[in-house]
Amino acid sequence: MIPVVASAEPRPIDPLAPGRPAYVDDLVRVVRTDGELPRRTLRTVRTEHFDISHEGGRVAIAHRVPLEEVHAGLAELLSREIFGPGWLRGADVFERIMTGIVLTSADDPLSAWEHFYRTSLRTIEAATDLADSPSAGMHGAVAGYAPVYARAEEVLVGDSVVELGSCFGFFSLRQAGTREVTAIDVSAGSIRLLEQVSAQLGTPVEALTADAAHVPLPDGCADTVVALHLLEHLEPQHGWRVVTEAVRLARRRVVIAVPYEDEPEELWGHVRTLTREDLAAYGLRTGLPFAVEEHHGGWLVLDLA
Repeated sequence: MIPVVASAEPRPIDPLAPGRPAYVDDLVRVVRTDGELPRRTLRTVRTEHFDISHEGGRVAIAHRVPLEEVHAGLAELLSREIFGPGWLRGADVFERIMTGIVLTSADDPLSAWEHFYRTSLRTIEAATDLADSPSAGMHGAVAGYAPVYARAEEVLVGDSVVELGSCFGFFSLRQAGTREVTAIDVSAGSIRLLEQVSAQLGTPVEALTADAAHVPLPDGCADTVVALHLLEHLEPQHGWRVVTEAVRLARRRVVIAVPYEDEPEELWGHVRTLTREDLAAYGLRTGLPFAVEEHHGGWLVLDLA
């Protein structure tokens, strides 16, 4: 089963759209079902947490995800029950369904996301030492990227950080209590969400919508610039421009992390794989002192001072 995609370009996700009684956009309709399971129709696929069907040209998802599980681990759940088995495919549909699950978890969109963020940050904190977890190598699993955040924090220098490709902004939020933080992402919706939720959490993050290769900030604006699991989403030349932009923005250090994969993972929006040799080549090309390491993937650390 694959989604029916309209001929017109679907509108971008609005992360603050209403979610009750249902979250509806150009590609998906998501509802929350509590209590007894709805009757399953002939063309419905049922998993432990989801009923999957088509409705009026959209993918229709009826879910029963417990509120305590509405956090960053939704990515792993969706992969395991829907996208891994092949019932649906496509990173855009994946992101829309995940958004719909969050927005149907509370009457107010901002309250729904505040719950998602608070629960995610607690879950990430609890998972930072789960190096031996069965999910530790899975890119979308909390146990897969929590140790990445922890390692990045170990190599930060100085009192200011710019995060390129911040996505939900979990890493930036973890730093906001102790450092001056700026989060950069190409998604205007993600940045708007991060601005509003970070204020709700009491740890406001400065957030800018920009391509990580063209950031409207001055040279040397932060002690450390990080790009965590970003380059695999970009074609090689675009990725190199991000590296040079990170060097421009940093006063003291650039920290880059990538997953090591045999094939690019379509579900997470990856378009290429990177190796230790690729990271070393980037380091040599910058002309700066650098180190390449391995910890839940590959790391390139560039020192400017």
